[in-house]
Amino acid sequence: MFGALADPTRRNVLSIVGDHGPLTATEVAARLPVTRQAVAKHLDALRTAGLVTSAKSGRDVRFVLRTEALDDAARWMAAVGVRWDRRLERLHDRAENLGKRSPRQG
Repeated sequence: MFGALADPTRRNVLSIVGDHGPLTATEVAARLPVTRQAVAKHLDALRTAGLVTSAKSGRDVRFVLRTEALDDAARWMAAVGVRWDRRLERLHDRAENLGKRSPRQG
């Protein structure tokens, strides 16, 4: 998923689908300075990553954002953030304790 989100155009495609979907690749491409074929490839990468789903609607294939995948990623990032916050707090406490020790004489 993070590999799919690393590309800025893909993030734009995902935002457009999230804000305006369900949309076809042609409808997404009309909002971007890239070709429909490029958008289709980006949408395929996003679908493979589980970030969008697609459904046939007549002759069209429409794409919709899968918020569950982003929710899972946000929960994971929050958990990692909490662990790093704890580590940084311990580091800060150790640095303060070192600063409180009397200076070495020499």
